Amino acid sequence: MSAIVLNEKFEKASELALPESFSGINPHNLWLYVKSYQASIRSNTASAKTRSEMRGGGKKPWAQKGKGGARAGSRRSPIFVGGAVAHGPNTGRNYDQKINKKQKKLALKCALDACATAGKLFIVDSIDVPSGKTKDALALFNTLNVRDALFVKTILDENTYLAFRNLSSTYVIEENELNAFLAATYRSVVIEKAVWENLTKES
Repeated sequence: MSAIVLNEKFEKASELALPESFSGINPHNLWLYVKSYQASIRSNTASAKTRSEMRGGGKKPWAQKGKGGARAGSRRSPIFVGGAVAHGPNTGRNYDQKINKKQKKLALKCALDACATAGKLFIVDSIDVPSGKTKDALALFNTLNVRDALFVKTILDENTYLAFRNLSSTYVIEENELNAFLAATYRSVVIEKAVWENLTKES
């Protein structure tokens, strides 16, 4: 597979073949990373009270014998309306799922390879919008003729960030923020040449 190399006007100039290490990766690595990533960003705010946390329930609801029904000792029991919740959610639960460094790298390569297969992986010398204007960023994006795009810069400057900020179909990040989840979420990925060289350095 090949990535499309763009010139400064974001027009196609040539193609660059992906290293062999990007092909033949089991997609399960990408699935594991996405699952781990989504688990790590869960808010974990759901919480239900146990019977020890409920108010009231000090008086026995009815006599132990003579009623003909089951015995009951407290209104805080989960069987009563307004009572506690048995085995309910709590904020102490840890949703994190471990994934090792090698799998993270394989997942990112798998996502980028899929992007290249679709002809939506672009490499450009620089992603800069010095004016900081959204219309200039939109013009660059429209040149790609894609539905949405993830832009990856070595260092994100303020003007470029402001220019892309209001475009709902684009997202600009720095090199250290790039991960398989974002690469798989967006249909197109535009990477600065310096970032791409660092990605392929170890391949």
